[in-house]
Amino acid sequence: MTRYHSFSVPYHSPAFLVCFILIHASPAAADKPTELVDKVCNQTSNYTFCVEALYSDSRTPDADSYTLAFISFGLAYTNANNIRDYYIAELLKNTSSQDYHYRLETCSHDYLRAVSKLEEAYNDLNSETFFGLAELAGIASAASDHCQDAFKGISSPPLGSRNGDLKRLCEIGATIAKLFTGSS
Repeated sequence: MTRYHSFSVPYHSPAFLVCFILIHASPAAADKPTELVDKVCNQTSNYTFCVEALYSDSRTPDADSYTLAFISFGLAYTNANNIRDYYIAELLKNTSSQDYHYRLETCSHDYLRAVSKLEEAYNDLNSETFFGLAELAGIASAASDHCQDAFKGISSPPLGSRNGDLKRLCEIGATIAKLFTGSS
């Protein structure tokens, strides 16, 4: 039985980007995650972030691994897309420094690559093709690393925490993908 999940990206204001994951997380549900969420999140670098991210979606308490994969890749996609389309775009409009502008353009391209790979992962899920999911999540994660590297030497990189969030969201997707392929 093929299950198709719709994938639409709602409009979110730049303020939404600051903490879109934590605002929607249900504290009660996140305090007692399901066995599957617990298993996945214990394999990530930040258990609390993982649980709160997954529980920002109301489907999580009843999710099987397939639905949880859709949730995680959807969160990563939405995060990357919003950062590129709203946050980076706003920073680009408001900078007068050529150097800073160049660095932000680098990040814009990196996030475009992340969005593309996460969309590809989502399409693979819809076609029940699982073997490339972890690799696609890794490529999207590497794009956030590259963006972070673009701001080496800057004391407060403008995308520091956002790059970290995307990296952690991709890690969740990659961890769930390994449930399908049996790799560790």
